[in-house]
Amino acid sequence: MSEQDRPEQPHEPDEPGAVPPTASELFADSMAGAARRAGFGAATEGEPISGHALLQAMGGIRGLVEAVLPGLVFLVTYSLTIDPSTDVTIGALLPSLIAPLVIGVIFVVLRAITKQTTMPAVGGLVGTAISVALALFSGKPSDFFLLGLWTNAGYGAALLISVLVGWPLIGVAVGFLMGDGVAWRLDASKRRVLTILTLCWSGLFLGRLAVQLPLYLADNTELLASMKLLMGIPLYAPLLVVSWLMVRSVYRTAETSDSA
Repeated sequence: MSEQDRPEQPHEPDEPGAVPPTASELFADSMAGAARRAGFGAATEGEPISGHALLQAMGGIRGLVEAVLPGLVFLVTYSLTIDPSTDVTIGALLPSLIAPLVIGVIFVVLRAITKQTTMPAVGGLVGTAISVALALFSGKPSDFFLLGLWTNAGYGAALLISVLVGWPLIGVAVGFLMGDGVAWRLDASKRRVLTILTLCWSGLFLGRLAVQLPLYLADNTELLASMKLLMGIPLYAPLLVVSWLMVRSVYRTAETSDSA
């Protein structure tokens, strides 16, 4: 069972007299948590990389279904209910927008019933609701994917800028995850590998934007929906595996060098 699927544990009160964490400790924990949520947690484990490990890093079967199904339902419903030879009206668009919203609500309810953390499903539902609101407000079905375009642009730009200023974000997150803090910046091999990884992840997001933005501007909703699905998990998963291999390799090399 993945971390996302474990039942929520009650928060334990702090012990009397316990020293509250400092700002730097909170920052370190948040960056390490961000790396785990992005799927980098398996890089810290000594087990061989496998399909099972990859599946668990992406939230298991449930996580994959929750990530893919809303967009797929929108595409199928849109293709079945919209006549491409006529103008799209709000009434005709409603089934395509309501269907993924209902799916999102079902995901939240199922997690609540099974007493698993609902945050991943709630986050997905909020994203779907924003996408639905954007499409309803404009009357353009392609605006259902506008939030995703903004997200890709934001992540891609942030990662690229972090490299340009000398603090690649993948390095910052992985450094705290591996217990290395920011010491990796003093190691030429680690800094080079983590910079390359940050550029690769930036390329993933900006590549999605480069392909999908022209389809959005052309209002080609069906092809846009298809490309969003094809450029989602099928690109994310192999890049995550490559990232694991590179992180493990550079940290294993560094540990061997220190031992010698």
